[in-house]
Order: sequence, then structure tokens, then C-alpha cells
Amino acid sequence: MVKGRSRTLLLLVFGLWISTVVVGMTAPSPPANVNSTVSSRPKVVKIGALFTFNSVIGRSAKPAIMAAIEDVNSDTKVLPGIELQVLLHDTNCSGFLGTVEALQLMENEVVAAVGPQSSGIAHIISHVADELNVPLLSFGATDPTLSALQYPFFIRTTQSDYYQMYAIADFVEYNRWREVIAIYVDDDNGRNGVSALGDALSKKRAKISYKAAFPPEASQSDISNLLNEVNLMESRVYVLHVNPDSGLSIFSIAKKLQMMSNGYVWIATDWLPSVLDSIEPANTDTMNVLQGVVAFRHHIPDTDAKKSFVSRLKNLKDKDTPSFNTYAFYAYDSVWLVAHALDVFLNEGGNISFSSDPRLHETKGSLLNLASLRTFDGGEQFRQSILRTNFTGLSGQVEFDTDKNLIHPAYDILNIGGTGSRRIGYWSNHSGLSVLAPETLHTKKSSNTSSTSNQKLYSVIWPGDATTTPKGWVFPNNGKPLRIAVPNRVSYKEFVAKDKNPPGVQGFCIDVFESALNLLPYPVPRQYMLYGNGVRNPNFDDIVDQVAQNNYDAAVGDVTIVTNRTRFVDFTQPFMGSGLVVVVPFKEEKSSPWSFLKPFTAQMWCVTGAFFLFVGTVVWILEHRLNHEFRGKPSKQVITVFWFSLSTMFFAHRENTVSTLGRLVLIIWLFVVLIINSSYTASLTSILTVQQLSSQIEGIDSLVSSTQPIGIQDGSFARKYLIDELHVAESRLVTLKNMQGYIDALQRGPKYGGVVAVVDELPYIEILMSNTDCKFRTVGQEFTKSGWGFAFQRDSPLAVDLSTAILQLSENGDLQKIHDKWLSKKECATNDVDSNKLSLRSFWGLFLMCGVVCVFSLIVFFVRVLCQYTKFSPEPEEGGDEIQPAKYRRTSKTHSFKDLIVFVDKKEKEVKEILREKSRKRRRSKSLDGISNSPT
Repeated sequence: MVKGRSRTLLLLVFGLWISTVVVGMTAPSPPANVNSTVSSRPKVVKIGALFTFNSVIGRSAKPAIMAAIEDVNSDTKVLPGIELQVLLHDTNCSGFLGTVEALQLMENEVVAAVGPQSSGIAHIISHVADELNVPLLSFGATDPTLSALQYPFFIRTTQSDYYQMYAIADFVEYNRWREVIAIYVDDDNGRNGVSALGDALSKKRAKISYKAAFPPEASQSDISNLLNEVNLMESRVYVLHVNPDSGLSIFSIAKKLQMMSNGYVWIATDWLPSVLDSIEPANTDTMNVLQGVVAFRHHIPDTDAKKSFVSRLKNLKDKDTPSFNTYAFYAYDSVWLVAHALDVFLNEGGNISFSSDPRLHETKGSLLNLASLRTFDGGEQFRQSILRTNFTGLSGQVEFDTDKNLIHPAYDILNIGGTGSRRIGYWSNHSGLSVLAPETLHTKKSSNTSSTSNQKLYSVIWPGDATTTPKGWVFPNNGKPLRIAVPNRVSYKEFVAKDKNPPGVQGFCIDVFESALNLLPYPVPRQYMLYGNGVRNPNFDDIVDQVAQNNYDAAVGDVTIVTNRTRFVDFTQPFMGSGLVVVVPFKEEKSSPWSFLKPFTAQMWCVTGAFFLFVGTVVWILEHRLNHEFRGKPSKQVITVFWFSLSTMFFAHRENTVSTLGRLVLIIWLFVVLIINSSYTASLTSILTVQQLSSQIEGIDSLVSSTQPIGIQDGSFARKYLIDELHVAESRLVTLKNMQGYIDALQRGPKYGGVVAVVDELPYIEILMSNTDCKFRTVGQEFTKSGWGFAFQRDSPLAVDLSTAILQLSENGDLQKIHDKWLSKKECATNDVDSNKLSLRSFWGLFLMCGVVCVFSLIVFFVRVLCQYTKFSPEPEEGGDEIQPAKYRRTSKTHSFKDLIVFVDKKEKEVKEILREKSRKRRRSKSLDGISNSPT
């Protein structure tokens, strides 16, 4: 940065010196404190124009600027009575000469300067504009670093490349590319534009894999060498950001190098449409070179004013170009912007006056005529007027946002083909990619128009006349195969192992990888490289780390996808489900004499027995008054209750129920008994046929809480997981090298130097159980959920393509066939005895229903009995001849409960007969009273 500032100051000093020598070294300098002032409504106002006349942009801009001056002067509504004059200065594509021309222009006391077209020159002369308070309206400097914060008097009247690079990034994301190569001219515009592209791509999870820069004056051999270099790289998506005057030669060289064929993607920034629009119609040779290129062009609304203006320019006799590009519209609108703002400036009382800058006084003994440069006194007010201006020009709406950029940036997306180009869509910062014109979408208030799901473009014809979207990358042409690390396992070789025959490895994982590669539409040269000494299994974290450090391009094998590994490499879609499980030894256990008690828990047995007695008692109460089978001596009744209750278990009860409530209770209870019997039978059958655990380990929780040794596989991530996540003491972990080590350690057990259980991934354990005739079983559930995948370096496109291929293998059944080929296994049941026990939790609903029915029946029964008892024992009638027997008379409250019990014990038939007799006597007594009380 310091070096750049020194160069800028050096150029500025040289420019001042040249301007002094060439223009006015002999002219007397005006007094330092004397102002050159013009009235508030001058007759003539001068503006400047700085650009390279003989350039693609300059040849279009010059007639547009002159046409704008002519239109402004002929318009009576803008600057009435004032003639707008333009002073043209040619920058000659030179930073030094451009600076000199700018200084010479400023000596003519211009109120604004239109230009320059070059971002490099704009960086330099913006310092001059800021010093002299002269607005600099650039219609061609698109460098995104030309900020109004750094250069207040620099006003960009075209779109910044910041937006163009975001448009390209959206296009890259739309086609699902992950990497691009940027080819650009090594100047301010090229470097800063590519930097903005990198920022835009990073937000789309893509990147610039290589920046290929060449000097502004590069020869064809330099460009050829550069293209040969990028052609050896993986990415086939090239973004070309160069100057319009020399860009076509790059495509010609690329054509000779066969880089314009099938599989390549070329994206050109707005420089290419600028060239093609200027040479329209383009010759056949040029178009043949550009077939399939996608280019971005500033969007200019297709209005009648635009068509009329283009027709007008094409009819000019002294024009230097057969046609005109979009910069002509921006140059035209820049002049009108000055005119509108100047009109407002003068109407608001602004004066066009210039004065000497005290900081530009000549130093003693200096030959530089610094005082010839004058400061525009109303420059700041005029600048504000420009930024507030709002009108509709040929380029669209001319209005500035808070960052002093034109609003509604938009681009046309062109596809070069045949003898011209066709528009495949648009991009705007409001809607993203769309096939609808941006100006029609600005009226929509939907905030989701730029979402990924709404992005749409028409089809593209790619280089080589390809209609399918290129993958965007291939393996480099330098002949280097993919370096694939394969774990050199000493156990479980069904998954991956060394092989004498090519390709040198074999196994389930290798077959899956090879089958997935066969589904890719491009060849993948590869070389398998064994990792490990063959004596013990390698550490899989080390393999992944080697891939991350670029010592290998990929790792293929039984590599588990875990969190700490995904931070350094990219994994494919899992091709094998996995998870850690606990394995313990099993043994056959003979049935116990008390096995019949195991189907139910103790709580279940207790509640079931209590309900048998409860239901029997309820039925006895409900049937006692009606059913002679439930009457008799007390000892007989107790036996009846027990017999009836237990006999319902086998549906063998002999006693019939005659009451409605008793039958209701019995029906519900028999349904409950049916369910309990069925469940008991099924559970007992399972228990009598199941194998029993030989240890007390029931899962990972009981294993962690114990203090006994745990076996793990050598090289597995289980060690780190148990220590870091489950906080198991490292001293408890025993490393087992192979399957035989598993068997020996589990059979010996912790008492004889073995382990109580083994923690390993499910695929390995399935092989272990199959090869040992199910002598070992898993307990509990998988306590991690993961899978095996192929590891690649970060952002490798091959990881994405192989993930799709693995899904295809799974969908068409090939993955299962490979699994059956290598991993056919014997199924081992993993039943747990405790899981077959039935608890009260499974039946409490049945017991609740039965209990509610019993209580309800008892309530109805006792309410009915109380009602009868009330009618059965009335107070004796006064003066009555008949005296109630003493045993039926309630003499006191102390005997009422006993009387009630006696009443309840009576038969229902006897009670009803007594109640009927009482009713007859009561009616007869009432009739006698009526006769005695009648008049004689």
C-alpha cells in the first residue's frame, strides 16, 4: 500500500510538472488570493470528458457524449439560456498520460469531468478531483474498490463489478459447481474484481481454486503458457475478467489448445458483450471461437428511447464503430446527470466560482505552476445535487442509494452460439437469476424472489455443442492418479484387505468404491496405497489426518464418519450403517423349577391375586340375597368366595350368577382374566426358550458404571469415544488385535484376565457372532449412530459425485448384493429375559376398568338395600292394636347397624314378601280410619 501511494504521488508530481511545462509555464500566474468568479447564471458552463478515444469503450462513448451535449443544449427545460460545453481529453490507455490530461483539464475550470473508463486511471485522478472539489462521473470504471468513502468526489455512473461478481457466483451455484479458475489482467480492475468474486463465491460455499493473472501487455506466448498451466488443473470452469481490447485473443489461443471443447465452461464478464456489441455483426471466425461461452452484460431496459438513440448513433457519418455497447448509454446518461444536477444547483442559488488552493502555492525556487489548478468553490454543494438527482435515462433509473451506487443493478446473461448470442436470463440483486426482465420484478414486493428455489434460466449450449451441464471439473491431464489410502487390516479382512492381484486390495469397501466409480460419467485414474505395517490395525484418525495434509487424495475403507474427522475432510454418503454396541458372552441355561413365576413381576403377582379375592367378594355380596349357592354357614361362604375367585382363572366356576350387577362384574372380570392368561402363556413360552446372559452387564450404562475391564478393537475410534465422551478410565480399556483376541478375552472373563464386555461397531460384531455360532450377543441398544464413508480432501468434487453414485447403488440393489457377497452372516437373536417379564404398567388399564365396575355395582347395590331398609322398619303407629315384634323394632340407634346387617343377610324374596304385607296393612288401616271419621 505504501508503495502504491508513492507511485501515485510520483505520477502526480510528474503530471504537474508536465502540465506546467507544456501548457502554461510562461503564462503569468494569477494572484494567490484572487477568485475567478462567474455569475450564478453563466452563459457557458464547461465540463470535461476523460477516456481513451481509440478503444472499444471509447469509440462508443464519444459519440454518445457529443449527442448528450447536443440534446442538453437543445432542451429548453434544462439549463435554459446556458450552453454546456465539453472538453475532450484522450487518456491513451495510460495511467501517466491520463493523469497529465486530467491536470490539464482541471486548468480549464470545469465543473465536472465525465470519465475515465479505466479503473486504474480513476484511482489516480480521483485524488485530483477530491483536492479540487470537482465531481468525477465515471461511466466505465467498475473496480469495486473505488469507493465513495475513499474518494468522495468519485461518482460511479455505471454498475460496480461487485454486483457482477455476485451474479457470476449465483450462476456458479445454479449449476452446482464448487470451484472456478479466475483468469484476469493483473491491474487494479482485474485484481479487485477477482477479489470480489472470491468473496461472493465463499458465500455460496464455492471458491476460486486458482488465480491465473497475466500482465496488461502480455504476449501470446505468455497467455498460451498460462492457459496450458490452468489446463492441467482439476477445475474446468473459467471466469475471464480482462480488458475489452485484448480479450478475444485469449479465446483464440484457448481454441488452439482445444480448451473450447466439451467439458469446459467459459464465463466472461461484461467486457465480451462490449466487444461483440461494438463489432456487430461479428465475423464468422470470431463467433466460431466463442461458441458456448456464457457472458454477462449490463442490463439496459428495452425501451423506445433506447431504440431511437441506437438508430440515431448508427446513422452518424463520422462514427468510429459500426455499433455501440452499453457504455454508450451510461456515458450519455452521465452528461444528462451533470445537466440535471447543475440546473438544481443553480436554481438553489449556487455560484460557479473557482479560487486558489493555499496548499497548491508554489514553493520557493520551484518551477511547478501549482497555482494554475483552481478549486471549485461550490463543488461540495454540486456533488450533493448530483447524488440527489433522480431521473429515468437510457440506461434505466438513474438514482443513487445510501452507498452512492446506482440502484437496481442488473445484468443480462448471454450464451454465445451460431452467428450471435441469445439471452438465457437475467440477474438482479432483487430477484437473482430469472427469465423475467428485472424491471418487471422490481414492482413485486415478495421477499422470496431471490431464494434458490425460484432461480431459473433457459437452457445453455456449452462448448462442444453440449446440452448437458458440464461437471465443472476433471482429473488433471498431467497423468497423476488419485492417491488412495487403504487401511492394512489384520482383522475383519472381509471389509478391506491386501490382495496379490490388481488393484492390490479387495473386500466389501473396495467393491463398493469400484462400483460407485463405474457409475461416474468420467474416468478416475487411481492408485491404492496400503496404510499400516500389517502387524496391527492402523489408527483411522491418522489415516484421515494424512488425507487432510494432502499426503493422500482419499481414504477408502471402513472409515467411520465422526465429528472430529468431518472438520478436516469431506465424507461421502454413508455406504454402511454403523454404531457402537456392547457384546457379552451367552450360555444356555436350564429352566428353573420356579420359571413359572418369571412371566410376571412381583408387583404384578400381588395385584392380580388381590383382584381375584376382591372380585370374588364383590360377586358374593351382589349374589348373597338372591342366589342360594352363595348362602349357608359362614365357613362355607368363605370357601365359596375363594373357590369362585380362583376358578374364574380357568373359567371353571360352577356357581351361576343371577343378579344383573353380579353378571356385569363377572363379564368384565372374565375379560381381564382372558388377557392375563394369554399374556402369561406367551411370556412363559419365550422365557423357557431364551438364552441367558452370563454376566450382569445389560447395556452401556451398566458397563460404564462398573469397574471391570472393557475390550476395544485396535485402531478404533471407540477408545477416544469411551474416554472423552463417557469418561471411562483409560486403565479399564484392553486393546484387542483380532477376532480370536475377542473370543479369548470374553470367554476368560474379568476373573481370569479377560474382559467383561467388548465395545465395537455393529458390522464387526455381526461378523464375530456369525463366526462363533452366536456364542456372544449384543445387549442394550446402539449408543451411537454413524456410518462408514469414503474420505476426501476438503471441497473435493469427487465426494459429491460419489455420494450420488452410492445412493444409486442403494436404490438399484447393487449395494445389497455386494453386502451379501462379503458379509453373509447367521442371524443371532438378542432376546433379553428381563424384557419378557410383564409388569403392572402393561395391565393397569384393565385393572382400573374392572375396579371401577366393581365399585359402581357395590354402590348401586347398597343404595337399593338402604331404600328397602327404610321401608322395612317404619315407626309404630299410634293407638294401633297391633304391636310390631320386638326383633323387627328399632329400639335405639345402637342397634340400627346390627339390624341393618341382619336385614342385608335376609333373602331378597323374604324381604319383598314382608314389604308387600306391610303395604297391605297400611292400606287397610287407612280405609278403617276413613269409615270411623265419616258423619253418621
